[in-house]
Amino acid sequence: MSFEFEYDLLRELTEARGVPGYEDEVREIVRREFADRADRVRTDAMGNVVATIEGNSDYSVAVAAHMDEIGFMVRHVTDEGFVQVDPLGGFDARVLRAQRVTVHGEEEITGVIGSVPPHTLTDEQKETDDEVSDVFIDLGRDAEAVEELVGVGDLVTLDQTTTRMGDRITGKALDDRICLFATLEAAARIDDPDATIHFAATVQEEVGIRGATALGVDIDPDLAIALDVTVANDVPQIGDAADAVTELGEGTAIKLKDSSVITSPKVHKRLTAVAEEEGIDHQHEVLPAGGTDTAGFQNTAGAKPVGAISIPTRYLHTVTETADGDDVAATIDLLTAFLESETGEHDYTL
Repeated sequence: MSFEFEYDLLRELTEARGVPGYEDEVREIVRREFADRADRVRTDAMGNVVATIEGNSDYSVAVAAHMDEIGFMVRHVTDEGFVQVDPLGGFDARVLRAQRVTVHGEEEITGVIGSVPPHTLTDEQKETDDEVSDVFIDLGRDAEAVEELVGVGDLVTLDQTTTRMGDRITGKALDDRICLFATLEAAARIDDPDATIHFAATVQEEVGIRGATALGVDIDPDLAIALDVTVANDVPQIGDAADAVTELGEGTAIKLKDSSVITSPKVHKRLTAVAEEEGIDHQHEVLPAGGTDTAGFQNTAGAKPVGAISIPTRYLHTVTETADGDDVAATIDLLTAFLESETGEHDYTL
């Protein structure tokens, strides 16, 4: 695996906790790592981090990847000491059964989202669809102890370590920390570019692409490229190959569309041309549902050319998200080659 030497950084990023609006732990890592890879680093009022590498022209490119992960906020503590939550990001409630979590209260407290044994469920309960609003977190303490430790507004994150699985990596929050890792690696490689490059680690993507939208105004780049994970449904449960979207091990994915953006044709064509010229494994992505930071830059401060590079990932929005090491390496290679070849002379107008 070509990024094996940086595995500790990748693991640190993915295991860090940072739900939308509270990305502090991730932001600290990002600021630390960009300090030696960029000419200047700043943070705005929302918490977006922008690391700038000065180019030899006024032409600027923004590169975005988001810091936040899906999580919860405490909305109620029952008289019995069970915790109820409100989601921060899009959860499939089915995957929450029997999960371990951390409640970030007066101290970090381990809890479990229990699952009632199936042989005690009524027929009606068996047929009921899971809802996040029905989740109860058991903290293993009596009501009085819970009341002292947990309150409304406390944050809750899912517990999972990051580990190697063959030449693949699995864990929580690969969405989108694995792309943050890719931007850090690209920033370390780029030296004396023609274009000024703004590497943006954004906030609150999982709740509506909010940080990137603000940056679209604040940075006002000539071109924007976002990095995010994308669906890899190349698994036995998906019978139709057309529904796989992307495949693990087939290279980085050049986005053509998702439900938030149709990428600029001239941009995705040039991304493809660079990949072909450099011999970088790649595939094209047409994502039926789901949005990315790309949309935050396309028309926020007037019409802008935008593109997106994606890392194929299985089991999105679970604690077992899985990506292929070679796809990550291909993503870093393509991003680096594309940015180094940006001179400001390419015409992306239509």
